[in-house]
Amino acid sequence: MDREQVIRALMHARNLKNYLEIGVFNGHIFFRVKTKFKVAVDPCFPFSTGRKILKTIINPYNLYNRYFQKPADDFFAQDATRVIGKRKIEISLIDGMHEYDYALRDAENVLLRLSQNGVIVMHDCNPLTPEANVSFAEWEARNFAGTWNGDVWKTIMHLRTRGDINVFVLDCDHGLGIITREKPASVLSYTPQQIASFSYSDFDKNRKAWLNLKPAGYFFQHFGLNQ
Repeated sequence: MDREQVIRALMHARNLKNYLEIGVFNGHIFFRVKTKFKVAVDPCFPFSTGRKILKTIINPYNLYNRYFQKPADDFFAQDATRVIGKRKIEISLIDGMHEYDYALRDAENVLLRLSQNGVIVMHDCNPLTPEANVSFAEWEARNFAGTWNGDVWKTIMHLRTRGDINVFVLDCDHGLGIITREKPASVLSYTPQQIASFSYSDFDKNRKAWLNLKPAGYFFQHFGLNQ
């Protein structure tokens, strides 16, 4: 199971339509989503106008796409109120900068605009090696070699200190965080300072508990879907 399958299943089962993607990169996921309200946010779109046209021929819903080539912080400060307006975001994929502070701001900004029935899917929540857990600067220093998940797991921990949202991570596709407006069965009691100080070694010892890590099949159980 991967994030595209999760998004497609949620949109179908919950009739979710208003879609926001942060960290679009080459549009692999974004161009496949079928809805008339789609917003793409990324500091750099590495695809050409020709690719946009081709993807619109393949999926006519791409005719309605709106692109914002800027950091997510700038989009929320400058454009979100106008673009989203009185709508609510119903489903969002967060796959931007894979660092605690950035990912947390992205999640909190989307939560401010998320519908009651909405779902946030967050990628890269479960790094399997110390090498995948490094900062962007460290990944850049090794010429972007290897998998990079960063420390998005700290964002998941932070969100799990809240009592107004339910957060768990599916053990697939580098760890898919699922965030909904439901009362959680349990919360974490760490401070932001404590979360920031945790090392990968700490995380590796507490991975299942800290992430509320679930097998991929739990997705269907939680949302009452047929596999």
